[in-house]
Amino acid sequence: MQYENILNKLKSMSNPEAVKGMARYGINPKNNLGVSIYKLRPIAKEIGKDHKLALKLWSSGIHDARLLACFIEDPVKITGGQMDSWAKDFDSWDVCDQACTSLFDLTPIAWKKVFEWAKRDEEFVKRAAFSIIAGLAVHDKKASDKEFEQISTLIKKHSVDERNYVKKAVNWALRNIGKRNLVLNKQMIKLSKEIQKIDSKSARWIANDAIRELSSEKVQNRLVGKEKKGK
Repeated sequence: MQYENILNKLKSMSNPEAVKGMARYGINPKNNLGVSIYKLRPIAKEIGKDHKLALKLWSSGIHDARLLACFIEDPVKITGGQMDSWAKDFDSWDVCDQACTSLFDLTPIAWKKVFEWAKRDEEFVKRAAFSIIAGLAVHDKKASDKEFEQISTLIKKHSVDERNYVKKAVNWALRNIGKRNLVLNKQMIKLSKEIQKIDSKSARWIANDAIRELSSEKVQNRLVGKEKKGK
């Protein structure tokens, strides 16, 4: 009953104009009700963590229901098979990113999936690998610098992927690692300069954008302040 009530609620919040606006930002309009993420999060908070309901909402195929599923799914109960199945269903960058940075990056097998999915050819599955990295750089407080250093090889290797959704996620992962602390900041700027020399339009864009942000006064000041606070 709860499942039907939630679907009815989402449908009552449908906003066709918002769907058109989302489409302009590359969000898939198919099966999309146009419910804002800022309206979905309070609903998720009301529901709480619910594994069975999350599975049902995802299987509906409705864009907004899938976003809600990402917010109510329990990262402890999610399996590797479920992660693979959901990743295969990704058809829009926003669902991919919310699943990866609100759920997948909190699972015990997040790092494993990064290395698995980076090898995949599907655009959104490969994007998912780097979106998880972007999430881990923010949320995994226990991870060592060495663990993030090991990601450097993946970032460099896949920086030549010209597909828009992949290159933007590679760039995002690179920048988020570089904003974690001063040591990783220096390493990611160094890595960006190596990527800059690769004969690839995508690699140069990724590197130039990352260098610009990671070298900025704003980021440098924040990281220096963070280090002083930690001492």
